[in-house]
Amino acid sequence: MSRGMRRPIGHAGWGWTIGAGIVSLIYFFPVLWIILTAFKTHNDALAVPPVWLFTPTLENFREVFSRAYSAGAEAVDTGFARFFFNSIFISGTSVLIALVLGTLAAYGFSRFPLKGNDTYLFIILSTRMMPAIVVIIPIFLMFQVTGLAGTYAGIILLYTAFNLPFTVWMMKSFFDELSPDVEDAARMDGSSERRVFLKICLPQVWAGIAATAVFGLILTWNEFLFALLLTGVETRTIPVAMAQTIGGDIGVRWGLLAAIETLFLVPVIVVVFALQNHLLRGVTFGTIKR
Repeated sequence: MSRGMRRPIGHAGWGWTIGAGIVSLIYFFPVLWIILTAFKTHNDALAVPPVWLFTPTLENFREVFSRAYSAGAEAVDTGFARFFFNSIFISGTSVLIALVLGTLAAYGFSRFPLKGNDTYLFIILSTRMMPAIVVIIPIFLMFQVTGLAGTYAGIILLYTAFNLPFTVWMMKSFFDELSPDVEDAARMDGSSERRVFLKICLPQVWAGIAATAVFGLILTWNEFLFALLLTGVETRTIPVAMAQTIGGDIGVRWGLLAAIETLFLVPVIVVVFALQNHLLRGVTFGTIKR
């Protein structure tokens, strides 16, 4: 059989494909249920048994950005437009800063190792391994003393600090996979270390940067504990705002909550699909060759 011809898929191949499709559907079903609930009326969302055939409505999405009903049945502004902006701005800025600082640090650890290099890397990683609940009290007191509580700068700095260890370790593994021969040749031709980093090393690890950015974005986008305690009314993020829609005298408005969750998924899905080619290469870097 020639190299250009593809072997037809046999019964075993179709079986694996169908099995993978069933497993994928099982994992995706909760997300599908949330999306369907977002287009249901309040009565359809509470119907028992569940309603599968219904007339879709956009009322829940209109309420997200216009008005929602409070426990006292009074129409009030939800403020979710600001909350979505806060989540995008805080997550994007903190991930960007962590990528810049972490990539530079990772390059230094990979190309200019110090004495006790592994010890320094372990110390950096240990800060990420520590559970968030352990450090919440000292961080909360620190924010109160320094006046960072409820500010954009405070929560961005905190998320940057949490993303840095992960970024350093991820990017160092990508720099370690690069062959130093081309870099040495460039140095012998008179290229500065800055030019070697920007023109030779950095273009080869774009896949790693994309993968690190996606993982960091997901971790920051979903963070709840620190956002709950360290953000204010003007800097509140979507996870905190979603928690506040639950409860009250009229119960949980499941349609409204599902609409918020559906919109909450959109930015991450867009980023993942936009970077999917780099992401696949970044996750499998060092295991497969192009």
